[in-house]
Amino acid sequence: MKTVGFSSRIATLCRTMATRIKITLPDEAATRRLGAALARVLQPGDVVALDGDLGAGKTTLARGLIQSVLADDEPVPSPTFTLVQCYGDGEAIPLIWHFDLYRLTSPDELEELGWDDALASGIALVEWPERAGDRLPLETLWLNLAEQGKGRLAILSGPDEWANRLNTLSESMAA
Repeated sequence: MKTVGFSSRIATLCRTMATRIKITLPDEAATRRLGAALARVLQPGDVVALDGDLGAGKTTLARGLIQSVLADDEPVPSPTFTLVQCYGDGEAIPLIWHFDLYRLTSPDELEELGWDDALASGIALVEWPERAGDRLPLETLWLNLAEQGKGRLAILSGPDEWANRLNTLSESMAA
């Protein structure tokens, strides 16, 4: 799959989205806290595209989010080899689908991973979202992680419907 140029399309899309916030993450613990704060504003049907270079903290953020929802220290491995891990029971705890699309060669392979079920019934966290091609919903929240000094900078971008939830998220991270 050719991804050259896709990152610049993502950057352009994120700059033009109506709702955008930036959060400085000084360390790994802050990245996990952002994941936990994000968990509190997500709802079934949401898709979060986790964008960033290798080692940017995408899995760390997903781990913080998932462990905060499960309320325990259940291991949350990177789905690099399994391609997808699912957490929760879909009742008391919403299903959280954690995708790592790095090894996909075509968006058509998403069908085999339960992509449509994830979008219909749960919360989808998607690492390497560019590999999904045009299969990401327009309502996707984009979360870009980039190195900033010794820490990270998180830029969250989404359409208007994310405005209230991202404001809540931003306030909880500032507290």
